Amino acid sequence: MADDCIGESVKATVDDMKEGEIVLLENVRFHPEEEKNDPAFAKELAGLAELYVSDAFGTVHRAHASTAGVAAYLPAVAGFLIGKELGIMGKALEDPERPFVAILGGAKVSDKIGVITNLLDKCDSLIIGGGMAYTFFKAQGLEIGTSLLDADSVELAKEIMTKAKAKGVNFLLPVDNVVATAYAPDAEHKVVDSCCMPEGWMGLDIGPKTCELFRKTIVEAKTVIWNGPMGVFEMPAFAEGTRAVAAACADCKGTTIIGGGDSASAVKKLGFAKQMTHISTGGGASLEFLEGKVLPGVAVLNDK
Repeated sequence: MADDCIGESVKATVDDMKEGEIVLLENVRFHPEEEKNDPAFAKELAGLAELYVSDAFGTVHRAHASTAGVAAYLPAVAGFLIGKELGIMGKALEDPERPFVAILGGAKVSDKIGVITNLLDKCDSLIIGGGMAYTFFKAQGLEIGTSLLDADSVELAKEIMTKAKAKGVNFLLPVDNVVATAYAPDAEHKVVDSCCMPEGWMGLDIGPKTCELFRKTIVEAKTVIWNGPMGVFEMPAFAEGTRAVAAACADCKGTTIIGGGDSASAVKKLGFAKQMTHISTGGGASLEFLEGKVLPGVAVLNDK
């Protein structure tokens, strides 16, 4: 292993390599120039090699020196992992087998607005769960107790529902929820319909009727993309909704894609990983890809 990633000692180590040997460079982030995508730093990195192979999908949404800058000085190609990520997710977004079902969870509507907007133009059904569902309930005029609320996105939620209706997208929200007195694994909890959330209680998972409703749509799909858990799956009392959606994806005969981050962690933790077509290795990268954004580390490649 080299003691740095640039400099004369590193060049000497690389020059002394014998056939079949590998040199591991020190962490590039020890240099502030890495995250600044400094051209001089990128050129010095590139000077160590004859070819740049990008295969870290989890970093291609960052325009850093080692993910994008070096491509200005070397032939740059995608590795097998990035090829797989782009091939599977790209086909699902651009030419999906239908019905195409998108499942979105997570905390805030504002965090997923780009994804929601992009998927509304492509999917047949859009399933909303997790903390952001309560912002949609608020937009419908329902009481949500002390549930998570993205107050700045209530009007946005109304617009999304209106747009989904206009586009003919089957827009599914939870019809019942597991509510608790506190955000704690041992909190008192019960199941209530979405129209009847009690004051002082917070929603921490989707309920059994919702699990069945979502399942019917998921198992009939030919393409499924899932990003974001349905509840606080880290707490056993509030993991059943995420487990039910994972089981439905596992039973789906179509292509099932898990979009990295918490949903990938949940699928692995709950034991359904092997039954999915693809689990993305990039949380932020897969989210930006689902938004339709250009990924800097992919855009610079000569062969994707």
